[in-house]
Amino acid sequence: MRKICLIGCLLICSALSGIAQINTGRFSGMGGSSGTKPDTSQHSLPPDTLTLKYYFLGDPTPHTIDSAANDFSKYLQIPAYYHTLGNNGNAAQSLFFTPRMQDGFDAGFHSYDIYEFNHDNARFYFTTRPYTELQYLVGSKQEQIIDAMHTQNRGERINFSFEYRKVNSPGYYQNQSSNHNLLRVTVRTLSKNKRYHTEVSWYSNKINSGENGGIRSDTFLTNSRFKDRLTIPVNVGGPATESATLFGSSSMNVKTAYKQSGILFSHGYDWGKGDSIEINDSTDYYQFDPKFRVQHTLSYSSNTYEYLDIQPDSAISYYSQHYDFAPVFTNKQLEALHKWTILSNDLSVVQFPLRGSQAQFIKIGATFETIKGSFPDVAVNFNNVMLHGEYRNLTRNHLWDFQAKGDFYTAGVNTGDYSLTASLSRYLSRTLGNVKLAFRNVNSEPGYAFRYFQNTRNTWYNYGLNKQNYSQFSFVADNPRLMYNLSANYYIFNNYTYLKDFYHPAQAPLFNLLQVMFTKQIVIRKHLNWYMDYAFQQFQGNTPFHVPAGWTRQRFTFERTLYLNLNLVTGIEVKYNTPYFADTYSNIFGMFVPQDSQKISMNSPEFDAFVNFRIKSFWAYIRGENLNSFFAKNNYAAPSYAYPNFLLRVGLRWAFVN
Repeated sequence: MRKICLIGCLLICSALSGIAQINTGRFSGMGGSSGTKPDTSQHSLPPDTLTLKYYFLGDPTPHTIDSAANDFSKYLQIPAYYHTLGNNGNAAQSLFFTPRMQDGFDAGFHSYDIYEFNHDNARFYFTTRPYTELQYLVGSKQEQIIDAMHTQNRGERINFSFEYRKVNSPGYYQNQSSNHNLLRVTVRTLSKNKRYHTEVSWYSNKINSGENGGIRSDTFLTNSRFKDRLTIPVNVGGPATESATLFGSSSMNVKTAYKQSGILFSHGYDWGKGDSIEINDSTDYYQFDPKFRVQHTLSYSSNTYEYLDIQPDSAISYYSQHYDFAPVFTNKQLEALHKWTILSNDLSVVQFPLRGSQAQFIKIGATFETIKGSFPDVAVNFNNVMLHGEYRNLTRNHLWDFQAKGDFYTAGVNTGDYSLTASLSRYLSRTLGNVKLAFRNVNSEPGYAFRYFQNTRNTWYNYGLNKQNYSQFSFVADNPRLMYNLSANYYIFNNYTYLKDFYHPAQAPLFNLLQVMFTKQIVIRKHLNWYMDYAFQQFQGNTPFHVPAGWTRQRFTFERTLYLNLNLVTGIEVKYNTPYFADTYSNIFGMFVPQDSQKISMNSPEFDAFVNFRIKSFWAYIRGENLNSFFAKNNYAAPSYAYPNFLLRVGLRWAFVN
């Protein structure tokens, strides 16, 4: 602990000593409007001004980087309502029941989605100056996280960005270490006459997570002999000690290893009208407003999902009990391996009815997919043909936003899959804020892992699974002035596919779910704030699933600006959820499994204390987590999966503007 504090202090002092050289002026203009503006190179702007915004693929709405310093979960990139299997980087699940509302082919592995880079969350930036962001976190038990991001424009027509994320955490218990490496590059280009544009997204994810099957008995947590949690016996992996280094190879006796990579190239040509606008006597700006676009998108992805146990003999009873393996093993390793490659070709046409607005468009297109799967003994090949259409209208005054979108698979392995989405958003006033209504209906094949799963000990075939059909009705009210957000979701599920035990799939009959979430900030006094998060969930109908009926997070903070530039945020954070039958975990399948034999009850709320501060474009945070472990037994995330003891985390974040 002293070592962590010393490292944190040295890093903070080092950063503060150089902050004046990095930031010679104010850090302003973090956002920009979505309208067309004259070309402004970095040499024509004041030396202390930055305009930085980003877009997601296919979405014209601009976003800005969050510079707040009061919510640590944004730095950790795991939402506060998620829980892991006991260590950062292990399989993670939302405490809110969250179905996968997507049609088309699905391999079926989603327990690590929260960590992964993909094309959907890729950011395409526009910045008036080169911008770099670095983040480093060090925590108890040698936990380390490194984040790096850089983006810059070459004039108005070319932008590229680079992102790297490293998660390395040995954890508190045996065989639960994690070692993730994620890399992404995006490029956006625009021709000189602004008619031809390209977007390129490439990512690579290497996820390695130890699998220990949980601890063998709850009694170890209260036994003084096992005060060091690393000595507690676990179900899988044996007593061997793992080695995990930040940039070297990590030795894991039992692990889940995902390797994912993908590249997307999208390009289009526009027809429309251009005009030269005179900025001053010596400068003209060429503005082009597209009217019609032809767009082609080509993407390729390769995904490998592996479970590997190099010493399965040490867990014979565990595998025999949960997977019906023979009680006598050979020395051969246990491995489950699924590999998928997907090649997708899409051709679309887009019309922009209103000149000067790319936020109103009509889009139709067709996609052809080639899907190949390989397993230890067999290989499969599929094709898909999908038609899609979309209408979007964000009015110029931003008061109304309407979107309707639909996909339909007309041929191939996913024939009959479809997705229909519609949303209507209205800005009412500063007092009433913004309200949104949305509807979604998805019809899809279950994930392939539910239909066929192979490992070196057994092969499971599952026939007769029907298509899943999910409907979602949503309401959102957001009010920045009154500082609250209210959202409600009502789901209707039919044939929801899940594992009814560690390897048998099943489909649940018709059932419903109501979710209500509410967040609110209250200014108690001038510098005292109370941030409240509440959630309520309730199932209706015959369902095997369980969720906490109530969840809350309460943050009490003291926030004040000192010495003109020091923004201080310090306080406590409390999280609590009502007792419920939390899902267990099938480590070979990599899926969470409903159960109704062991109710998970928090012995006490989770208590965290923190000190965060920001100086211009430098952030630092110090957190003491799981303070409740000093006076109560460890809480549980799932049956046999206990949370760690007290955690100390020290983190730094820098932003550089060149």
